[in-house]
Amino acid sequence: MSKITITSPKHCAGKEGLRIKKNYKKIYFTFSAFFTTILLLILLIWLILHPAKPQFSLKEVDIYQLNLSGPNLNSSIQLTLLSKNPNQKVGIYYDEIQFYATYKGQQITGDTPVPPFYQGQEESNLITASLVGNALPVAPSLGYELGRDQIVGRLVLNLKANGKLRWKVGTWVSGRYRFNVNCVAINAFGPSIPAGPLTSKQGAQCSTTL
Repeated sequence: MSKITITSPKHCAGKEGLRIKKNYKKIYFTFSAFFTTILLLILLIWLILHPAKPQFSLKEVDIYQLNLSGPNLNSSIQLTLLSKNPNQKVGIYYDEIQFYATYKGQQITGDTPVPPFYQGQEESNLITASLVGNALPVAPSLGYELGRDQIVGRLVLNLKANGKLRWKVGTWVSGRYRFNVNCVAINAFGPSIPAGPLTSKQGAQCSTTL
């Protein structure tokens, strides 16, 4: 006489639920392991390549106007920079970059953006920007500082840039990183103002921070 076992629908549903949970856990652990492996691989590539900061050097600065009118300043400066990517295996996307000039810690031009561009491995690009300030309010001490520098015969300006960049390694592109550039331009600034612009052609290296 054979034994017949009858399983209730509730019991079957419980077993099925356990099987589904186990399958979900397997899928979850599989995807977790896959993404962890990918992230570790990206980190390993990043540590091996370790991109160097972009390099900037000042090629020429022409000051066409630097006039005080009461508490306001009018300025016009033409800037030429050399940008270099020193990396052999990493490209750089410059998504945002804008330039401005400062004198004695005061901004004396507006922000001038340049179009986004891509810079390949060990590639160099010339960047030009026209920096203009129209009736910018400045501190009362700026007129005194300009007069003193004219007596000394030397005008020192800081040409600065800030923006956002991304690194490119093969087909992988990183997130955005903020960067800042600071260049120092020294111009002859004697008692007699020349008819043409005050020009500086030093080729000075700029500092870059990320």
